[in-house]
Amino acid sequence: MTTRQRHIAHLHLHAALSEDQYDDVIELVSGMTPHVQAIPPNAVQLDLTSALRYFDLSPYGLVQMAKLRLKGLYDIDSSAGLAGNRMLAAMAADASAPGDTTWVPSGQAAAWLYPRPVTALPGIGRATAATLDKYGLHTIGQVADVPAATLQRLLGAGPARLLAERAQGRDPRPVTPLAPARHLLADLVLDRDCLDPALQHRAVLGLADRIGQRLRGERQVTGRLTLTVRYADRTSTTRTRPLPEPTSHSPALIAAALGLLASLGLQRARVRAFAIRADDLGPAGAAHRQLSLDSGDDRAHATEAAADRARRRFGPGAVYPAVLAPGTVSRDVSREL
Repeated sequence: MTTRQRHIAHLHLHAALSEDQYDDVIELVSGMTPHVQAIPPNAVQLDLTSALRYFDLSPYGLVQMAKLRLKGLYDIDSSAGLAGNRMLAAMAADASAPGDTTWVPSGQAAAWLYPRPVTALPGIGRATAATLDKYGLHTIGQVADVPAATLQRLLGAGPARLLAERAQGRDPRPVTPLAPARHLLADLVLDRDCLDPALQHRAVLGLADRIGQRLRGERQVTGRLTLTVRYADRTSTTRTRPLPEPTSHSPALIAAALGLLASLGLQRARVRAFAIRADDLGPAGAAHRQLSLDSGDDRAHATEAAADRARRRFGPGAVYPAVLAPGTVSRDVSREL
């Protein structure tokens, strides 16, 4: 049985962030994968392995999407490292110029790692580096070639074992997920300023539908929606609305989100990004659903459940609202992120 290859991203955030701003970053990237580890004050690590199929992107494409979200929604520049484990991803991020991404594919890890100075390995302090330098061990590759017994004589058993593992590019540590999310976020960054109310309407509809899919996938319901609109001049407007009852039903979420959009009265505003946040989350099994005499309501829920099953089997693009069908949304204006 083969082990699935991991894809770990390490993002360096080139900004001085307040605690609230850092929480916003964690919330944003948690919308891509639940496997997020905070590394305060200005870094975060993501295990992208399980998210690749959902977004239908390469690991590199998914990292670029995360960076674009950070820039488009919060004006945060970032650099990134992408590799098969946490240590290599962090080292790749350290080696990346601002705005760049360094990808170290698993098959090329040794070739990338071995020429680097031994001080690039995490945990190599000044004293350890001086000891290794004394014996002519200047690069990671040189350390990797040293027999374990020799390293033990130089450094002691514990430090030698850890150094040997790191020099071989091994790091079994998992990305430790955060506590269960208190909210979910879906966002859309536009390729250019959007003044068309119809396109704005479709964008918000699509985001609300995504929130519904994620809630049902995680067997949760939400009691409140918040819509944030970011404009071309980098200002933003936020509106919040409680729902009549906790729900994960997409039509109810879409109606609430479009109501929030209408309340903003955007008219010809130059919009650059949208974000919808679902708050007051709770388990779907504990939620009370109002009784309805409308048989169409039951049919709508049954149709939605069937669509969710099709997405799980064939991918997220298998079923979508008719208004979002190809040809109805201008793909050259908006990019779903």
